[in-house]
Amino acid sequence: MSLYKRLHDMQTAPAEGGASTTGTPRRDPVIDELRQRIHHTLIDDLGPILYDKRLSEEDLRKKVHDQLHAALIQERAPLSAADKAQLIQDVSDDILGYGPIDQLLRDENVSEIMVNGPNKVYVERGGKLEKDTGITFIDETHLRRIIDKIVGQIGRRIDESSPLCDARLPDGSRVNAVIHPLAIDGPFLTIRKFSADPLQIDDLIRFGTLNAHAARFLQACIVGKLNVVVSGGTGTGKTTTLNVLSSFIPADERIVTVEDAKELQLHQDHVLALESRPANIEGRGEITIRDLVKNTLRMRPDRIVVGECRGGEALDMLQAMNTGHDGSLTTIHANTPRDTLSRMETLTLLAGFDLPIRAIREQVASAVNLIVQLSRLRDGTRRITHITEVQGMEGDVITLQDIFLFDFAAGVDENGKFRGQLKATGVRPKFVEKLADLGIRLGPEVFTPGDQAKRQVASRSVGR
Repeated sequence: MSLYKRLHDMQTAPAEGGASTTGTPRRDPVIDELRQRIHHTLIDDLGPILYDKRLSEEDLRKKVHDQLHAALIQERAPLSAADKAQLIQDVSDDILGYGPIDQLLRDENVSEIMVNGPNKVYVERGGKLEKDTGITFIDETHLRRIIDKIVGQIGRRIDESSPLCDARLPDGSRVNAVIHPLAIDGPFLTIRKFSADPLQIDDLIRFGTLNAHAARFLQACIVGKLNVVVSGGTGTGKTTTLNVLSSFIPADERIVTVEDAKELQLHQDHVLALESRPANIEGRGEITIRDLVKNTLRMRPDRIVVGECRGGEALDMLQAMNTGHDGSLTTIHANTPRDTLSRMETLTLLAGFDLPIRAIREQVASAVNLIVQLSRLRDGTRRITHITEVQGMEGDVITLQDIFLFDFAAGVDENGKFRGQLKATGVRPKFVEKLADLGIRLGPEVFTPGDQAKRQVASRSVGR
């Protein structure tokens, strides 16, 4: 058991002779003070060595362990062998890893970690937020050092002149950090974890995010080089879905990905990953998503995958989709397919060109073939709620047609879980003929509404 967890158990254990009368958590001052003292001693003694890139990880770990053993001998602390070994492990995590949150990063059940200051750590498990009272940092300096380490690993910086930073962990987990003077009672650290083994389409089917027919339909759309936009709110699973859809791209195609911080985990061989770069301390050298999207057009891509359109790069993405780069994919923050179109119009205007709204809508209508809408429901699950075809223009309005819809009418069960699932509306999209010309054929069962499909299966069974 982690020393951090044992400290928590000691703090919350009832007093001798019965339950705690005050309700105030009890602490073991000896172990707690010892951990803090040794931690600060090692930081003071090792100093710049911790950031010396000339040292290998093995050499650095050996120096830390040697210094730890020396510090424990000097302290002459009355610890058992097990307590001593655990103390060495936990302080090593503080110095060499990501401190108290290391154990949360290793916990497969934790999907998000939210540090609201040195003594407040929240986690998301199963789509629900909970406070992890067993995890604390020593002080603000300890938390700030962990943030600096994460940010520095990818060559970015965070300081008073630039107190906001987006970064990533080596495994692709997304990191956001905010420090003083913006973060009151901070620093704040938010980590959205990525699985070491990326989710596949079978996993999404098993979770109920979509069904087998919708998965077959989306696979056909990706292989058939349709332009797809994945939309949804924050934390709905857009990047995960984009990663799964990208896995359908044939292995013999050249793929260029563009992201703020690299998160996509594609398994094809011919993948070129581009990452934006913030300005340096002098305010120079910034490379934006828009710069990267423009550059991809000179890289002879078969597919362009943009992690998220949130600015003027939406115009460049539309132009790429309209000029022969079919099969492109991106994500956008929006709550419905119709909102997705409105947001694309707004983002296009951010490119700085005074374009008529009708011209923008014509660009969107001709570029985008499909919108995949995700939502995070009240029960904590993430579901695809719409798969919608962009059919074209009627007057000044872009026409949409839902191909699959989530069945909210099914209600919820006794545990508050939604019973509904994604169902076909019975409408065949116009681009089915285009897919058929490419040799990609979708049977009528893909577009048959759920209840009608069940009746067809039942009638065939009776016939046999």
